[in-house]
Amino acid sequence: MDSIVSDVAVGMKRGSDDLNLYSTSPSSVTANENDSSKKLRVEDRMESPPSRVLHIRKLPSEVSETEVIALGLPFGKVTNILMLKGKNQAFLELGTEEAAVTMVNYYTAVTPQVRNVPVFIQFSNHKELKTDSTLNQRAQAVLQAVSAVQDGGSPNSDTSMLDSVLAHAPSPVLRIIIDNMFYPVTLDVLQQIFSKFGTVMKIITFTKNNQFQALLQFSEPVNAQQARLSLDGQNIYNSCCTLRIDFSKLVNLNVKYNNDKSRDYTRPELPAGDGQPAVDSAMAAALNKDSSLLGTPSGMGAPYSNGGGFQSSLSLSQGGGAMSPMSAAAAAAAAAGRMALSGHSGCSGVLLVSNLNEEMVTPQSLFTLFGVYGDAQRVKILYNKKDSALIQMSDGNQAQLAMSHLNGQKMYGKIIRVTLSKHQAVQLPREGLDDQGLTKDFTNSPLHRFKKPGSKNFQNIFPPSATLHLSNVPEDVTEEDLRLLFSNAGGIVKAFKFFQGHKMALLQMSTVEEAIQALMDLHNYDMGSNHHLKVSFSKSTI
Repeated sequence: MDSIVSDVAVGMKRGSDDLNLYSTSPSSVTANENDSSKKLRVEDRMESPPSRVLHIRKLPSEVSETEVIALGLPFGKVTNILMLKGKNQAFLELGTEEAAVTMVNYYTAVTPQVRNVPVFIQFSNHKELKTDSTLNQRAQAVLQAVSAVQDGGSPNSDTSMLDSVLAHAPSPVLRIIIDNMFYPVTLDVLQQIFSKFGTVMKIITFTKNNQFQALLQFSEPVNAQQARLSLDGQNIYNSCCTLRIDFSKLVNLNVKYNNDKSRDYTRPELPAGDGQPAVDSAMAAALNKDSSLLGTPSGMGAPYSNGGGFQSSLSLSQGGGAMSPMSAAAAAAAAAGRMALSGHSGCSGVLLVSNLNEEMVTPQSLFTLFGVYGDAQRVKILYNKKDSALIQMSDGNQAQLAMSHLNGQKMYGKIIRVTLSKHQAVQLPREGLDDQGLTKDFTNSPLHRFKKPGSKNFQNIFPPSATLHLSNVPEDVTEEDLRLLFSNAGGIVKAFKFFQGHKMALLQMSTVEEAIQALMDLHNYDMGSNHHLKVSFSKSTI
């Protein structure tokens, strides 16, 4: 296997951004310090067909391997990495081509940022990375550690390198400090950001040393480990509200009240306790002794401002033009993409979707697809331009979320474009006017996924993927029944797996487009005996 070095000497053509790498095969990217005669050019994204190898450019010079890998984490397993720090570039290999396509589409909608610097991601014209860990141990150690955490296990810590990259998770409780907090960060925002990595059990928010802080407890320490690895140093909003994350010495949080400052998701019956401290004095004392790698900011005193309790409000001032806080789900999308996502103050929640297949699209299909990311209220296919539609979501944050996930996806053979509309609402046709069924009001639909506060659906919002999550499966339905059902929807079923006994399953289509069509056709499909199949996108692979 060819060997790689952490800083590859690469040749650059004058007047061109094309990157030349030493290589031995047109289908793989390799780096060999002893072979400088063979070079390959990485072409621009628009000229390269989809590949599971992605070329990342214009990275900040101080970027770490962990930060580059984190760009791909939400979309599937990251299988290899090649860092070209001398050229501020990297190559990232994902487990499947479908995952890479989803990642490129996602970052086409919203520009990713690493350390507040916009970076550019495109397909490589190579199909795999060939690397040798002997000459780039750190990058491979990071990859091994992250892969172990992604798989839900513990990294193999045979070397001190791995120990330094990913410390043992001592606790399921994380201590979170928000730096540069120009805009409010709510408990719900934190819940949605961190639930990407596992079940969030409890959260306590408070102000200490004039800084907004939080304690967040996962169900398992490994989930806390993955969240810390992926989110530490990331921004919630553009260029501000930076997450600083470390393990707490506490191993369990004792929450007394469920309100906007503390929440125990395992005990919804707790009182609101308005005006009361979030936790008792014993825990407050324990928190006061809770040391972390972050340390106390210079010049700040250690005690809590009110002698062991918690300040009841944030000391924030917002100008008239300040951005309104993002909702929980929209913030989760930003965190999942590892980039800041601009808030849109006063956004109406209406989306304009264009380049639709007008022969195939219906209001119902749009309602079902966009309903994965929010509660679509009304859908109108434009009468004089039937390849375009207006979709009214419940609020502007749901519209942001749907736009960031669906812009650039392929639906019925066409790549759709999703933007925010200037319209404040979708108007229904006048009574008695026949608009050929182009406008539908779904306000009272029983199929809204997010109508119930605290619904588990908030924790399962993922980008479109080839793998679908099926639930509410009747006991008498077999694997063959489901394979046949989804094959008839158009496409090829590549893999299938039951879990949770027989109630749920993962089903993998051959492409993301096929999965999108299957979800639109078969979500809420009547399986008999009052069982309606529930279909959503999964972050897992089979």
